[in-house]
Amino acid sequence: MGAMSVRTESSAAHRAGFACFVGRPNAGKSTLTNALVGTKVAITSNRPQTTRHTVRGIVHRPEAQLVLVDTPGLHKPRTLLGERLNDVVRTTWSEVDVIGFCLPADQKIGPGDRYIAGELADIKKTPKVAIVTKTDLVDSKALAAQLIAIDQLGKELGIEWAEIIPVSAVGDTQVSLLADLLVPMLPESPPLYPEGDLTDEPEQVMVAELIREAALEGVRDELPHSIAVVVEEMLPREDRPADKPLLDIHANVYIERPSQKGIIIGPKGKRLKDVGMKSRKHIEALLGTPVFLDLHVKVAKDWQRDPKQLRKLGF
Repeated sequence: MGAMSVRTESSAAHRAGFACFVGRPNAGKSTLTNALVGTKVAITSNRPQTTRHTVRGIVHRPEAQLVLVDTPGLHKPRTLLGERLNDVVRTTWSEVDVIGFCLPADQKIGPGDRYIAGELADIKKTPKVAIVTKTDLVDSKALAAQLIAIDQLGKELGIEWAEIIPVSAVGDTQVSLLADLLVPMLPESPPLYPEGDLTDEPEQVMVAELIREAALEGVRDELPHSIAVVVEEMLPREDRPADKPLLDIHANVYIERPSQKGIIIGPKGKRLKDVGMKSRKHIEALLGTPVFLDLHVKVAKDWQRDPKQLRKLGF
């Protein structure tokens, strides 16, 4: 046939890039990440501020790869940690290819949303998609009102929404449509990660996060943010037969004040034992191998306000 070129769909350029979801705590960011990636990677929790680290989920498609960067929540800084987190957020926002702003369908737009939207308005170049989450919780009339309110919010602040899209991650409604809409906003690029990767979060960070989650269960009101977990080492136990491996994990749970030690450890060490058992189950499920978990509680005085401690604890 010689010079005839037939361009089929599949030879369209491959796209790959980064997206991040923002929104106030409980706006449904982690649930949405999990629904898109199709595996539980980000750690969901019904309390704010648990995803302190950038957990990335990766959506693999034949024609595109969407890397989801989960930024820590943006909030009005009260401590050095707050300011550091906010800097991280802003840097991340300006480096991604598209930002999804999550607003729950069942809650009126509030000051927290406005604060974030105001920050978004300052980031001019990055396309912004408004994602209305939890649509399964409202009727169509309430949903329509929310869509109008979001459109209005954009106009007030000078944000041009690239799309406004309702989703329900729970009902799986329109989650793949969301991916369809985000993909064209990514630059042409070969895949950035090998096919099998769902997250490039180092395992240690995910393990620390699981321990922190378990340690906070039931004591959040007393110690909302004053727990940090550092995994000191993860080593396969030597002299084990190949079919019976064991992973030794040594981790420290840091609190700010000696008085908090009793809360974490509990009477006769019972709470700490529970934390160990609970997080060990999750860690074994995550890593797919039996684990011996060695947990210690340590006091790092006022770590949230001390730059040296913050660095050591990985912030």
